[in-house]
Amino acid sequence: MVSTLKAKTPLIRESKISHKSPVLHPLVRFVTEETVALLFDLKSDEIYRIDCWQHVVYVHAKGVSRFVSYADFPPNLEVQIPNPQDFVRWRKRWKNRWRCHQAPEFWTKFYEHQFKNAVTKSKLLDWGKLIACLESSLSIAAVQQLRDAYTQEKYFWDNF
Repeated sequence: MVSTLKAKTPLIRESKISHKSPVLHPLVRFVTEETVALLFDLKSDEIYRIDCWQHVVYVHAKGVSRFVSYADFPPNLEVQIPNPQDFVRWRKRWKNRWRCHQAPEFWTKFYEHQFKNAVTKSKLLDWGKLIACLESSLSIAAVQQLRDAYTQEKYFWDNF
C-alpha cells in the first residue's frame, strides 16, 4: 500500500483584536495577542477578545476584564519602528502612572521573552536593534538585564 503525503495546511484563525472606533490610536500598531498573553500571564487561547477603542484597550480573557493604556504595550518588530511622538506618549503615561520617565518592568520581561523565542540569529539581532532604539526609555538595570539576556541568546546561536 502506498501512502500519500499530505501537505499540512496552516491553521488560520480569526484575530481576537477588534477595532471599536473609527479613529485609531497611533500606538494601536503595538497591540498584539502575544503581548496581552504575556502581560496577563495567559495562554493565547485564554484570551476571548481585545477591543481597541479610541483611547484605551479592553482585554477580556479567562479571569481578566481590564482596560489597558495603549502606552503599556511595548513596540515590536512586526510594525513601523517607534517615532518621536510615540516616546512622548509613553513618557506622559509613565509620568502619570508611575511617576517616572522609564518604561515599566513588563517591557523588560517582554523583550527577554522575545530574545528567548527568536527563531533565527537575524531575528535576535533585529530585536537587539529595536532595544538599542529604546535604550533611553529603559532603566539602567533593565538595559543591563536585557544586554545579559541578549548576550546569552547570542552565545547560544553562535555555538549551537
